[in-house]
Formats: sequence, structure tokens, C-alpha cells
Amino acid sequence: MRIALDAMGGDFAPDPNIEGAIAAVTENPNLHVVLVGDQALLEEKLANSGYSGKAISVVPSEGVAGMDEKPIEALLKKPKCSIAVCWKLMAGQEVDAVVSAGSTGAVVAAGLRTRLFLKGVKRPGIAVVLPTLRGQSVLLDVGANPAAKPDHLVQYGVMGAIYAREVLGTSDPAVGLMNIGSEDGKGNELVRETHALLAKSPVRSRYIGNVEGRGLYQGEADVIVCEGFVGNVVLKVSEGMAEMMLRKVSQDVLAELSHEKHVAGAAFQSIGKRYSYHESGGAPLLGVDGICMICHGSSKGRSIHNALRRAVEFQDRRINPQIIEELAAVPVAG
Repeated sequence: MRIALDAMGGDFAPDPNIEGAIAAVTENPNLHVVLVGDQALLEEKLANSGYSGKAISVVPSEGVAGMDEKPIEALLKKPKCSIAVCWKLMAGQEVDAVVSAGSTGAVVAAGLRTRLFLKGVKRPGIAVVLPTLRGQSVLLDVGANPAAKPDHLVQYGVMGAIYAREVLGTSDPAVGLMNIGSEDGKGNELVRETHALLAKSPVRSRYIGNVEGRGLYQGEADVIVCEGFVGNVVLKVSEGMAEMMLRKVSQDVLAELSHEKHVAGAAFQSIGKRYSYHESGGAPLLGVDGICMICHGSSKGRSIHNALRRAVEFQDRRINPQIIEELAAVPVAG
């Protein structure tokens, strides 16, 4: 398998990307990582790392789509930037996947410009895996499509169920629709229309209806669907709340302990690591003809390593062929 890694993407690039690539190809002899970015810099960094194998190569690009830039403007000004070149490599079937810790907006925008969608997919969506009291749940979309239509959300339900089944191992994933209330008839027109379509979709036997925000972490559904604006707000609030709660609880507990502080401190560190985005690696952009893993901007080498590993798993589980097959049975809106 060949993966294009946006070596210039991320807050600390390119070092974590190179570190993650080396770890991934060392672990998997069937993997080849293409580092896309400043060729001279990347070749120098690779040489200094001590890596001398042939499973990592470099493809040059010009510039980076910055986190503070508007995605479309950045891509127009820098058509040969690292993330744009990554997508061109996948569109030309020179690689099987794209992995980036760069600007999420630029990653998605570059992908949408290629129109590299799976057959039947109307708009790709970003899926994240979140911890719940019952295990894990998939939430999508969390930012790719803030102007979603009902049929887009129905497709997210189908794709999310496949991802939960194949990657999380949930045998019969329950699908819910995020809403302001659990009763039928709640929500705006988008949600009401989506509710009616999901009840007739291929996931209808597993569709449990509306789920309120508090139900997400209760584990009321294995897959929760929403449009990108709402999903992104939920994700960012969740990250901030989790960090705040862990810090506050650990501070309060440790302040009360006179003995075994080191044991309690280690326990809190273990909890933080277990739920860290560094362990999940990245979130897939479901619905593209290929594989795209979007990583956190502050990703470290371990994050990139895990994202590359998850991309391999995505291909091995044949998720895209299953998406095509199941979407073919989705009713057309209207």
C-alpha cells in the first residue's frame, strides 16, 4: 500500500510526520510512505534520522496551506502546495491514501476540488470516534459539510454504520440522529426530513431515532449523524470539556492525598492517554474514492503513526466497496 503523507502539514511539521512515517514502515513491510513537501528539507531530515530504507520516498511540493488561511484562497494561491499534491497523487492512482495533520478546511477543500467521490456519494463527511459510557461511538459529520441536505445525512448514517462495524467491531451498530429533543417532529426542517428518510434507509432496522446531545456520551447510539457545523461545535466543546475536567479532577484529588500521590497521578495520566487523539491517529473523510485520514494539528509522531496504521486498516477492511454497495439501496430524497 502507498500513502501520501502531507509532510508539511501540522503545527510541528515536518518532524512528527517523518517520525511517524519511519515507525509505520518499520512496523509494516508492505507499506510505502510518500512524503510530500519541501524536498531538500525532507531529504536532509530523513538522512539525519538515520533511516536508510526504501519504503519512504519524497515528492516535492511548493508551499503550505496555512491554518490561518481561508482554504479555497490558499489552494488558489498555492496550487502546488503539499496537500494539493497529495490529492493529485491519489487522483492519479499513484497512492492509495492521503494522511494530513494540516488545515482540515484545506484538506477537505482540496479533496472536493478533485471530485474524487465514491460512486453514489453526494458529499463526503468526517467521522470521529468518541468514548462513551458503553464503549465508543462514531459521530459524523464534524466539519466537512456545514450545509448538508437530508440525503447527505442519510448517507452519513450508512457510511458511519459500516465504519463502526468494520473498524470498531460493533456487530449491529445503532444509528441515531442528533436533535434538540428525542420526540418525533422535533428540530428544524433538515432534521425532520432526514428522520423520515433514515426510517426508510438501509439502516432502518437499526435506526433508533433522535438523540439529544447528552445522549452522545451516554452511548445511546453507536453512530450519531449531524451536519458539519453542529458536529464541529460538538467536537471542539467535547475536547475542551474533557481537558478541563481531567485537569480539575486530578488537581482536586491529588490535593487531598497525603500518600500515594504518584499512584494517583499515574492513573490520571493513563486515563488521559487512553482517550487522547494521539491514540486514534486521525478521522477518516468518508465517501472519497480512496482513503483520507485527517489528523489533529498538534499531532506528534505517534499520532501520525497511528493514522497511517488506520489507513491500512481502512483498506484491509474493504470499507469503500461496502459503502458503494449499501448506498446503492438508499432511497432518493423527494
